Amino acid sequence: MGMKDEVHGRSQPGQAEPKVKNKEVVALEDAEAQEEMEANKKRHLNVVFIGHVDAGKSTTGGQILFLSGQVDDRTIHKYEKEAKDKSRESWYMAYIMDTNEEERVKGKTVEVGRAHFETETTRFTILDAPGHKSYVPNMISGASQADIGVLVISARKGEFETGYERGGQTREHVQLAKTLGVAKLLVVVNKMDDPTVNWSKERYDEIESKMTPFLKSSGYNVKKDVQFLPISGLLGSNMKTRVDKSICSWWNGPCLFEALDCIEVPLRDPKGPFRMPIIDKFKDMGTVVMGKVESGSVCEGDSLLVMPNKAQVKVVAVYCDESKVRCAGPGENLRVRLSGIEEEDILSGFVLSSVVKPIPAVTEFTAQLQILELLENAIFTAGYKAVLHVHSVVEECEIVELLQQIDPKTRKPMKKKVLFVKNGAVVVCRVQVNNSICVEKFSDFPQLGRFTLRTEGKTIAVGKVTDLPVA
Repeated sequence: MGMKDEVHGRSQPGQAEPKVKNKEVVALEDAEAQEEMEANKKRHLNVVFIGHVDAGKSTTGGQILFLSGQVDDRTIHKYEKEAKDKSRESWYMAYIMDTNEEERVKGKTVEVGRAHFETETTRFTILDAPGHKSYVPNMISGASQADIGVLVISARKGEFETGYERGGQTREHVQLAKTLGVAKLLVVVNKMDDPTVNWSKERYDEIESKMTPFLKSSGYNVKKDVQFLPISGLLGSNMKTRVDKSICSWWNGPCLFEALDCIEVPLRDPKGPFRMPIIDKFKDMGTVVMGKVESGSVCEGDSLLVMPNKAQVKVVAVYCDESKVRCAGPGENLRVRLSGIEEEDILSGFVLSSVVKPIPAVTEFTAQLQILELLENAIFTAGYKAVLHVHSVVEECEIVELLQQIDPKTRKPMKKKVLFVKNGAVVVCRVQVNNSICVEKFSDFPQLGRFTLRTEGKTIAVGKVTDLPVA
């Protein structure tokens, strides 16, 4: 208010009035911008739902939206009727997340569905990643934007087993989630209300004991970064409020909302160099790009670079979720309207970055890889070709040289020269791509320096960028 009082104090009757107006408006706008940043003080997290195709990811996501008041009863009744008409009664909650016809007919989630909800301390964006084998690349784009993962596992007899065995999606998703930077995992054991389970503690314990060693081998610290809890996505039990003792006498832990609220995630630097990998773009009164801010902040009026093609652009408007904001910080999913570039000159995988410290654009880098599962009869050696997924980039790549193998026990390089490696090996190698891509060293920006290699629709290796060529 100080500024306004001063203005009033100085304004003499003879002076033009409009100037005062402008100053007041400016003061007001600044205060509003401040308020807007304050209102967004609730931390924002992206949570990805992963798991086998029928584990109940969409149903659980739908139930969360219903319980947190994002969807009203009328909509639910409409979906219930629709699902009944297609004789898919238990799918009605999933309809909230699966919005296109193909998904509803198949009962599968294809694109990465998106929705928002809030708890006491946190604003969440749900990324509902598809679980079906042929849709894994979509799951990658979902998980690469996630801060935490909810791994949905079906407790129903036979369903947990198919998701978990080799070829089931549960294993692949966990490995991918870890590489893609999903640091914390909530493992929700779903369908506890199923007649074959009936909230059985034995079944729950069996699933936990089978999953724990596997989660450890995928690189999760189970004590610190993983939490198990039982739920029923269809009935909403143990989700917003703790499950009633009359239904489940043995569970003393938190419900899903409490567990989500308590998760601690690594802090990103709002003052760091700006980085926003572009996952999509479209035309709408100019060029609009979409993505998640991995570092730094962006404000209306900023000058930025689109890398790797070094195009200078100006930020015309910033939208967070659906609303227009002035500034936005790390962790937010944004749509940014730019001037100075045509929509066709942008590809997904390009990165919106600060002018002072742009993201490196390279055609070759050194990486440490962990080989998961090669295709039958394949040998991993110089000349091996695969598809590289790093943040939102999808590029063909070739391994040009194996530099050294790392001993998994001591984590130190082995002495002998390495020509080829097999499943399970950890190896440092040089990777080459045809087109310039934007990556960072894993040690500088973990989210922009970790990647997966896939061949013929299967993830064969996960890795991190250890070194970039000197520019």
